[in-house]
Amino acid sequence: MAAKADRRTPLVVVGDALLDRDLTGSADRLAPDAPVPVVSECAERIRPGGAALAAYLAARDGREVTLITGVGDDPAGRALRELLEPWLNLVPLPLTGTVPEKTRVLAQDRPVVRLDRGGGRVREATDEARDVLRSARAVLVSDYGRGAADVLRDALAARPPLVWDPHPRGGPPVPGTRLVTPAEKEARGFAPSEARPGGLRAAALNAAALVRDWRVAAVTVTLGSRGALLSYGEHPLLVPAPAAHHGDSCGAGDRFAATAAGLLADGALVGEAVEGAVSAATAFVAAGGAAAVPPAGSDRALAALPDTDDPGALAARIRAEHGTVVAAGGCFDLLHAGHVGLLQAARRLGDCLVVCVNSDASVRRRKGGGRPVNPLADRVRVLRALACVDAVAVFDEDTPERLLGDLRPDVWVKGGDYAGADLPEAALLQEWGGQAVLLPYLDGRSSTALLARAAEGAR
Repeated sequence: MAAKADRRTPLVVVGDALLDRDLTGSADRLAPDAPVPVVSECAERIRPGGAALAAYLAARDGREVTLITGVGDDPAGRALRELLEPWLNLVPLPLTGTVPEKTRVLAQDRPVVRLDRGGGRVREATDEARDVLRSARAVLVSDYGRGAADVLRDALAARPPLVWDPHPRGGPPVPGTRLVTPAEKEARGFAPSEARPGGLRAAALNAAALVRDWRVAAVTVTLGSRGALLSYGEHPLLVPAPAAHHGDSCGAGDRFAATAAGLLADGALVGEAVEGAVSAATAFVAAGGAAAVPPAGSDRALAALPDTDDPGALAARIRAEHGTVVAAGGCFDLLHAGHVGLLQAARRLGDCLVVCVNSDASVRRRKGGGRPVNPLADRVRVLRALACVDAVAVFDEDTPERLLGDLRPDVWVKGGDYAGADLPEAALLQEWGGQAVLLPYLDGRSSTALLARAAEGAR
């Protein structure tokens, strides 16, 4: 397998695979025979879709993945195998018909029309698939209503999955499923309420009804750019998206489900898994959605998922996938626009950003007895909430050389107010071929200036 698994828990994905195709070109005129755009110079790209996309994303995260899905020997099925087999273990189920294909025609990266063909359905389960499910440590069901979950329903009921991603054509999740992840429109179709559609009240009522009706532990309704609403049956938790992106959302639900399932498999609480999944889906849309997923033959790392518990493991994974590790450092006592601009620019330099932050004792030695204003736990929490930050690491020394020696980033970033100052980290990075760079702060923004203005105002 081309993808290398780390210490993450292996994941079994059960569901219906699709073959997605994008024809992308430009349109600057209408056809002479009908008022429709003429899309010219189309470039074609194929990728896994449906359950295959969820499995592929989980595998590219560095997780060992087994996909149980219907796939035949038709051209679409052979193309799908070629995309998937370098990355994951494929357990095929017999298919009646051909693998479903979805073709989008895009002009200036905006969909113009979608063409569907191939109505294949899974015919029956196999002993191999049942054996895999019996021994699985963690299961994600991505049910696109084409039979895979149906024929294995008894095996899934015996070992309820961690996550069930439902779709309107599919059946209900098995009782005991830990987390079900319908989109807002899907939840409304499964359990319509009398509340105004599109509001948080309707989402909360629908989620609570589905928890009861489906007899599952929790339901999270994904709300697009607003985040997700998590319900255990009452008093829902709203997890806002860290940023609003209005790009191509194709595949965001699969990114959400794959992330949530992986985090739950690794021991996260449901609320923590939903928070991580919201951040991952937001970053996925910001990066271009499914259209920006690296081709199966590419070793380029995806935008890194938040892995704040172990920055070293994150850095090692990105390096193993030939990505670029970026690190930035500072006290970040009063996070201001200058900090945010610096960190956003730093994240664009590579495939993950680890922020190295001074401990409280380190800040006091550098800034004096009145600092930090915000304790370490608060500073770390605020940094982790930024969509551009993938992990936070803490150092207790005056400078982060020891921490950098452990992380070995490819790029080390400091704010432009260090211009002309000695950066001892620069020589350190040269030892492993890294580079230290300065990025400009927004003019006039600093924690010291903010504190001075606050003190002046108090007087």
